[in-house]
Amino acid sequence: MINIAVFASGNGTTLQSIIDNIQHKKLDVNISLVVSNTKNAYALQRAKRAGIATYVIKTTTPAEMDAELVKILKDYKIDLILLAGYLKLIGSGLINRYTIVNTHPALLPKFGGKGMYGMNVHRAVIAVGEKQSGVTLHFVNEHYDKGNIIMQTKVKVAPNDTPESLAARVQAAEKIQLLKALQKFAAGELKA
Repeated sequence: MINIAVFASGNGTTLQSIIDNIQHKKLDVNISLVVSNTKNAYALQRAKRAGIATYVIKTTTPAEMDAELVKILKDYKIDLILLAGYLKLIGSGLINRYTIVNTHPALLPKFGGKGMYGMNVHRAVIAVGEKQSGVTLHFVNEHYDKGNIIMQTKVKVAPNDTPESLAARVQAAEKIQLLKALQKFAAGELKA
């Protein structure tokens, strides 16, 4: 069984999906820690309800955050870090020590980079008239959404889609894709 840390800045619906799959014996991983850069992130409440340790980042500069997280994570024997709606850039201190993956709500390399998260992505996809969007799971490097792609799932953009309706379908695809990827990591079939 692998130990994962989930980093989340917001609601934590992806985290909840992982928790649910673990509880229903569909996923053989252990979430050792949930980390957030926001003390009001609902993801922290989801983690606490599931009996998972939580940590709120106390520093603000990238270098300080990197040092702080390296120090905290060493006690948890983390095999994999999953960024699930985490909105801060990860520093080289973590990247050099851990396998880190990010789930992104678009088909990278399109619609990636700083500021491209959540509804911003879905608005941009619809605004330029894309026929399909989707979700990308990729390894994390020092640049937003530039790491090597692990897998992608396509989602059709309907002519009458709103950012909200597209987001709902992309999020559903994301949860299925992430479950498959975590199963592969747990089985040793996926490595950095």
